[in-house]
Amino acid sequence: MENLGIQPNSFSLKEYGFRGIGRAHWNLNVPELIEHAVHRREGKLTKCGAFIALTGDHTGRSPNDRFVVDDKSTHSSIWWGPVNKPISTENFDQLHTKMLEHFSGRDLFVQCCYAGADPANHLKICVVTETAWHNLFAYNMFIQPSINDLKDLEPEFTIVHAPSFRADPVTDGTASSTFIILNLAKRVILIGGSAYAGEIKKSIFSVMNYLMPSRGILPMHCSANIGKNGDTAIFFGLSGTGKTTLSADSSRTLIGDDEHGWSNKGLFNFEGGCYAKTLNLTVESEPEIFNLCHTFGSIIENVMMDPYTRELDFSDSTYSENGRVSYEISKVPNASESGQGGHPNNIVMLTCDAFGVLPPISQLTPDQAMYHFLSGYTAKVAGTERGLKEPTATFSTCFGAPFLPREPNVYAQLLRQKMARHDVKCWLVNTGWSGGGYGVGQRINIALTRAMVNAALNDSLCDVEFTPDPNFGVLIPKNCPGVPAPVLNQRSTWSDATAYASQARILTQRFEANFKQFEAHVDDKVKAIAIRAVA
Repeated sequence: MENLGIQPNSFSLKEYGFRGIGRAHWNLNVPELIEHAVHRREGKLTKCGAFIALTGDHTGRSPNDRFVVDDKSTHSSIWWGPVNKPISTENFDQLHTKMLEHFSGRDLFVQCCYAGADPANHLKICVVTETAWHNLFAYNMFIQPSINDLKDLEPEFTIVHAPSFRADPVTDGTASSTFIILNLAKRVILIGGSAYAGEIKKSIFSVMNYLMPSRGILPMHCSANIGKNGDTAIFFGLSGTGKTTLSADSSRTLIGDDEHGWSNKGLFNFEGGCYAKTLNLTVESEPEIFNLCHTFGSIIENVMMDPYTRELDFSDSTYSENGRVSYEISKVPNASESGQGGHPNNIVMLTCDAFGVLPPISQLTPDQAMYHFLSGYTAKVAGTERGLKEPTATFSTCFGAPFLPREPNVYAQLLRQKMARHDVKCWLVNTGWSGGGYGVGQRINIALTRAMVNAALNDSLCDVEFTPDPNFGVLIPKNCPGVPAPVLNQRSTWSDATAYASQARILTQRFEANFKQFEAHVDDKVKAIAIRAVA
């Protein structure tokens, strides 16, 4: 076995069970990894020098193939169910052995790095991949240690990633030939059968979601930024709600766009990179992301490229509607150098309500914040999924259910405690429809949404009079700078009061039905949050 690159003194591949491999490429830099990836025909370079790859059958996460090893040391702390499906220690060990044998005679790439920008909460990880470009993804998305720290880095978690390896569901206990398995006791993650790079970052996010609560740290699926006066804001939101767009404000410093921890010192980014969607991306809509798609070192996934000019076409979804770009956050012009910020002054929970019922902006009490955090609501609309004819309410608890190893109430209680301790304001912002639901009303203008968010963050709403929403009890401002007053009250934007009442009943009933799963785990204050269907 030939070792190339900088190898940590304390990390031996033989100790991890690798035998008879070809060359081990340790901690190569961006140009080196791209050279290998191109030479190995794993992808190509675009006109502007970004690396482009196709991920085959899997162009997104594969939640049905995700498992957590069920053992005595972790059994009682896992939220078992559709999100965290159990697999036996025996099946894990069998697959692990097969994967190690799969690497025999093959070159591999190792990237040692950190998750967690706070030095007191670094998670030391090593990502072992069979492809150079997935190792480049790990380089982009995680935090790079200094050369001196790298030499002494001893991994706390190891990912073994082999897209070309397939499991046998009959003998290996998996749902298909693809698998993502977290072994929290042995601190090893196995990923096979999928080349979608997002599985790497999300598996470590799941690990952070497991480890951080025991340290009093709230792990969050959110973006975060800092204003010129040092005020910090958090943006929760599911896909399509505007989380990336609204947090990418050039007048504010970006801490991170997807995963953060809230410790007793403040916020810190879990990652060292960004992983943005590219469908219909234009220089006008997202200039920074567009430019980074045309930058050396960025990785483009599942986007159409002209074979002759090597120009990218972000409007073409032939390969996937989930085209992505991965880049180091340090390349973002207004990114924080430390990846850290103080305690948040404001929390913004984003939802895209296709029913046209939730107010465009409202303020939440801590109990209401806990309720909406546990609910994690947004809506899918017709055309986004095959067979979808009308708006469908979608609930993802804590705005990140697929990545939560522990019970949701663990995270919700931490949120409420930290909000109370640091006197944090919380806002519910609807980026969806107004004047009617999907197909009748119109999407709320993004410029108006920006004005509302800015007013919340710069304290322009402090002295404004509020009125309770008739359905959810949240407080609606009667006026907001830069926003016509009628826009703030959803009921007044509808021309058909009966239709509004009907949609409100549908939505509130779906909230109530979804929340029943949490009622046994919350106190009476949260249970009493008003969800009053319109008569």
